Amino acid sequence: MKHTEEKNTRIAGYGVDTLFVLFFLALEYGRSAQLFSIDGTLMATTMGMVLVLPYFLPSRVDRPMMSRWLAVRGGVTLAALMLGVIYGKSTGAAVPGGFSTVPMTFLILASMVSCYIQFYGLMRLRPAK
Repeated sequence: MKHTEEKNTRIAGYGVDTLFVLFFLALEYGRSAQLFSIDGTLMATTMGMVLVLPYFLPSRVDRPMMSRWLAVRGGVTLAALMLGVIYGKSTGAAVPGGFSTVPMTFLILASMVSCYIQFYGLMRLRPAK
């Protein structure tokens, strides 16, 4: 998350916690969603929101340009979509069927951690100046 990142890290300003949520959401979308279904539409809309909206969260570090920020997050999303399609095709053949829910499990875990970090960053006590 942008609140808690240090300026000396190479990924400062890119919202690492929401990037993990975006990665696992795209992985799950690539694994399971059908293109013209209601769940596919809802997941695509959610991916679009998680892709763009974290840029506008309050931050203590300087944000990169919006186009560069979207390019990094878009690249991660496309890579996760491709991995999700590959994972979905291999489930049942090379991977046992019980492992088909692993991306959703990690998505839920990453979302819970991201929510905790977001709320902590917003409600943290700051001394008055």
